[in-house]
Amino acid sequence: MAQKVKLSTIAESLGISTATVSLALRDSPLVASATRERIKEQARTLGYIYNRRAASLRTSRSGIIGVVVHDIMNPFYGEILKAIESELDRNQHTFILSNHYDSVEKQRNFIETLLQLGGDGVIMSPAIGTPPADVQLAEDNGMPAIFVARTMEELDLPTYRGDDSYGIALATNHLIGLGHRCIAMIGGTDQTSTGRDRYAGYVNALKKANIPVDPGLRIPGPRTKQGGFEAAVHFLSLPQKPTAAVCWNDLVAIGLMNGISRAGLTPGADISVTGYDDLEEASISTPSLTTVWNGQAEVGRLAARALLDRLAGSNAPNGMHLIKPEMRIRQSTGPYRETAESYLAL
Repeated sequence: MAQKVKLSTIAESLGISTATVSLALRDSPLVASATRERIKEQARTLGYIYNRRAASLRTSRSGIIGVVVHDIMNPFYGEILKAIESELDRNQHTFILSNHYDSVEKQRNFIETLLQLGGDGVIMSPAIGTPPADVQLAEDNGMPAIFVARTMEELDLPTYRGDDSYGIALATNHLIGLGHRCIAMIGGTDQTSTGRDRYAGYVNALKKANIPVDPGLRIPGPRTKQGGFEAAVHFLSLPQKPTAAVCWNDLVAIGLMNGISRAGLTPGADISVTGYDDLEEASISTPSLTTVWNGQAEVGRLAARALLDRLAGSNAPNGMHLIKPEMRIRQSTGPYRETAESYLAL
């Protein structure tokens, strides 16, 4: 086997010290920019591979961050992860990703593996039912944790997410302002802090408008386009005949609109639909989706920054850090129409 290229090999080839090579490869400002680039180019030419394990023994840092979320297939998490990656890249950190799919065991295995690898910290949207001890295990072993999107009431850790109660209230109030009084809420679960907060925002908006809260207008569960599409059958068969729907997220809203269209009705005209998150797909759906911007990119950036600050010894404050949502009004909502006989007469 070919002999492994060492720092001393690079140093000897350039006629400089091993210490200068080491500093350059770690992007130290103590080495001039032109010299750093010359050293890096020589390292690439010689086939040098940075030994992260050896470096971690010297610095007590691996440069590895763990990120664990519910499901990367949900673009909501994709936007958060993109922002996390961008912030970590700027600070020469790498992240390892895991989807827990709300499996506490899968999440626990990831945290234990991350500890075994010497991970510096973890950013997580905790799985439903996560025992506080699982997160405390990371904290107690010098691997700080930051929460995104979801919270755990038992743990006072830095948490970054949108203000879900306020955001859903914005969507509900928008529909009320258009004259709708029979408004359904579709999707989500009370098993997560996000689900509880969004339903509370919906309920509070109705109460402030003196509209009775009808539990029969809540269709919990769906969080995907397929789920929203399947919920359309239930929604259209409700005896109360809602003329509008506040959806858990954009995916559910787009699925619901497809189901409504399949039934021969027109979203935005016969039935108004709002989403949540303002994903890229929202603005190009047909009709374009009225939704709530939830600050995913800002959540990811702030969470990564908070973790990096903790690793640098400047602790981010514990507790909740909320991003204020904003309405994005498009074509999927419109005024209440008594003339929507094709639906109301069903």
